Amino acid sequence: MQEKILKTAAALERNGFTVKCFETKEEALKAFLEETDPKDTVGIGGSITAREMGIPEALAARGTTVYQHWDRPEGKSVPECQREAMLADLYVASNNAVTEDGRMINIDGTGNRLSSMLFGHKRLYLMTGINKIVANYEDGLIRIKNVACPPNAQRLGKKTPCAELGHCMNCDSPARMCNATLILERQITGMPITVYLINEKLGK
Repeated sequence: MQEKILKTAAALERNGFTVKCFETKEEALKAFLEETDPKDTVGIGGSITAREMGIPEALAARGTTVYQHWDRPEGKSVPECQREAMLADLYVASNNAVTEDGRMINIDGTGNRLSSMLFGHKRLYLMTGINKIVANYEDGLIRIKNVACPPNAQRLGKKTPCAELGHCMNCDSPARMCNATLILERQITGMPITVYLINEKLGK
């Protein structure tokens, strides 16, 4: 296990979060399935990491009800699916950036994912590849705005400067994805947070 992961895990634990470290995404998926109740409903944010881990398919295969807006049932709108995910027993998302001093930084355009990181579930799971770990808050914002958001904007077909240029221009586009920023500094009251740190590059 890389020292960067162990250092970050220790910092997150000091800040009250539950942390589990894994060498591979397969190990992380196995642990997630073992520690969650198949009868609990699961909401999933727009997470490439969760998809790369195979979480939606694995949950569906064991009979767990999954709510997500990426692969939504025919006839349901994105907002409808997002609201269902916000009411699920458990919520799974990934971090945009995690600092080595134990803070988690996330940016949203709509806010559905951020709201579920703050309230409403039995437990929040944050799946995090080693590529998301940064030295500090400033590096985290740089990573999000210049490494994570531009390819996501391109993938989603957003008409934003970052999609075209590949880096943040602090735009005022109606399609802007960087509308709200959440910093989880300590374990919040009322909803336990488990962070999976995985020794692989996952997501954007």
